[in-house]
Amino acid sequence: MGILFLILPLVLLSVQLSWAQEDPLLPFSEVLDPDLKVRLKWGFDEIQGTILFELSVTTSGWIGFGFSPKGGMTGADIVIGGVGPEGTYFTDQHAEGNSMPLVDLQQNYKLLSLTESNGTTVMKFQRSIEACDENDFPITTLPIKLIYAYGQTDDIAYHGTTQRGTKELNMLRYMPRVTPPNSKYFNMTMVNFTVPSRETYYHCKIMKAPTFNQKQHIYRIEPLIENFDLVHHLLLYRCPPSVKEPSETECYTTGSEQCMEVVAVWGVGGGAFEFPEVAGLPIGANAIDFFYRLEVHYNNPSTTAGRVDNSGLRFYYTSELRQHDAAVLMTGLGVYPGYAIPPNAKSFLTYGLCDTAYIPRVLSETPQDLQVFSVMLHTHLAGRKVRVGQFRQGKQIDLLAADENYDFEFQEVVNLGKTKTVKLGDKLLVECTYNTESRTTPTWGGLSTLNEMCLAFLYYYPAMSLSVCESFPDHDALKAEMGTTNTSDWVFMMYTKTWNDTTINQYQQTLKRINQFVIVADSSKNKTAFSIGAIPDLKVITPAPCNSGRATKCLAWISLLLCLALQLAY
Repeated sequence: MGILFLILPLVLLSVQLSWAQEDPLLPFSEVLDPDLKVRLKWGFDEIQGTILFELSVTTSGWIGFGFSPKGGMTGADIVIGGVGPEGTYFTDQHAEGNSMPLVDLQQNYKLLSLTESNGTTVMKFQRSIEACDENDFPITTLPIKLIYAYGQTDDIAYHGTTQRGTKELNMLRYMPRVTPPNSKYFNMTMVNFTVPSRETYYHCKIMKAPTFNQKQHIYRIEPLIENFDLVHHLLLYRCPPSVKEPSETECYTTGSEQCMEVVAVWGVGGGAFEFPEVAGLPIGANAIDFFYRLEVHYNNPSTTAGRVDNSGLRFYYTSELRQHDAAVLMTGLGVYPGYAIPPNAKSFLTYGLCDTAYIPRVLSETPQDLQVFSVMLHTHLAGRKVRVGQFRQGKQIDLLAADENYDFEFQEVVNLGKTKTVKLGDKLLVECTYNTESRTTPTWGGLSTLNEMCLAFLYYYPAMSLSVCESFPDHDALKAEMGTTNTSDWVFMMYTKTWNDTTINQYQQTLKRINQFVIVADSSKNKTAFSIGAIPDLKVITPAPCNSGRATKCLAWISLLLCLALQLAY
């Protein structure tokens, strides 16, 4: 018995490690049954409109998987496959009741691979996120009921009560919840801070994290929000070694801005965030006790006095290190007051450009490609859309992320659905769309909620000592294009100009045409590279068409035979 207790943890650890192996196209994983025989991996691309699955079942027989409105057979969208004596079989089906499902006239699931080895059948397949016909179940950002079943042979028959089941998951907004060994947590919060009676206020608190004897990995971050009506967003920055004392003051008024390496971010409406199984946020490395800066943006439009706040973040960590150190890179348009969005604009665009070719110039360590797995997009009240385009060798290859219906009241870190590689030399363009039809004066870039931002926080691995990769329009070129010679004249022009569709479009084209100063900085902001770049054209990527085709006579016969075989199902 003693030997068994020694072997069992090793076996479980081996299984756990095998499940945590990195697959950039299938980053999410869930066991669907209590016996650990059915595991689903998946990944998706909302830009392309596709979702990829890999179903592994401990059986040498047929396996089935589907989506159900209520968790049963009725109305379910199902695929059944396996490896039989004559080869593989795979069909897209639907169920009209507690009876054998029918083969769809259109086969909208695409089989990518189907293998059977050592008593395990693995089926990898792809479909559109949207429903392609009336028998398909649409996959949305809401939780969905998954069903599964399997048999011990390829003779498809009633699978019994122990070889079927259901589980509810949110496929497109999945957030894992694991509890690794030695899991603990610490908080970094404001303490009895009295919020000033000002419409917008940024408060910064520099503090130490707990001291660790060895490196730990943070795997989950939870917001601790005491006043949801006041706290708009939180940022936690790691400070350089030169910061050696705690302090607390209004942000961006003294020297607190020297702490600029973003390690955590939360926005209004967001929830907890958990890192993928292959990566964790490092803390306690190199035996250096870093200080951190907690920045809280308080939005107090009624200028209420005397409110006390203790908001902040909770960090769950473990000594069981993951494969990669993760980090956060801030990209987009530099937050400075030197750009303006005109009033009366129905759809005005601003741009922020990150040229990753300059990253090696600011790093002391060996630079590597960025494996981006999550993103948080951020503007203020006028923001309506945010897109992040990826360019390689002058051509757009992808939209890294996009929110076509941006909501100021709901900002969260979202998983991309698959890990996307940003190669050194790629350019990332953050494009924000604003609506200022209700405003009568220009909206300036800045910190206030009534000012604007255009940012994308990229979560990536392996971690590098980076803080920002952003851009800002060449202000001298902008003034010259608009016929002014100094800043005061340009500001006066922005306030007095008649802004209509024609002048707004001319100004937008000018901002896009002039050069941008691209800024890349390391974690301490000690090294900064400036380059001059132009804004490329960003195109919206059309989702991939449905994988559809007519059912063959063979499939129709399969459906009939399966129907006869499973008359007693359920």
